[in-house]
Amino acid sequence: MGAFNHHDICWRDNTARHKQSRRFLECIDGNFLLQVIEKPTRRGAMLDLVLINKEELVGNVKLKGSLGCGDDEMVEFKILRAARRAHSKLTTLDFRRTDFGLFRDLLV
Repeated sequence: MGAFNHHDICWRDNTARHKQSRRFLECIDGNFLLQVIEKPTRRGAMLDLVLINKEELVGNVKLKGSLGCGDDEMVEFKILRAARRAHSKLTTLDFRRTDFGLFRDLLV
């Protein structure tokens, strides 16, 4: 989440007039990110972005009006699930209680 000053980006069409903004869009696309705010956040421009890499990570994105005298909209959203650590399905054997003497006798 953050404020980005790329006034010329059209998020609906994923296009931009200026080279720097096009490079920014390419960076977002190249890193498989999605921008989830759908309405302008400051004077008709979408400057505040919430970038995610999976759609199911956030929800209920809402603009909640300005805070104090500023003209930026507050953005509220819910984090739908915490990031989970990947669990390995690799099975390893536990040899701590192995009787290697018996094993050696059985092989001879």
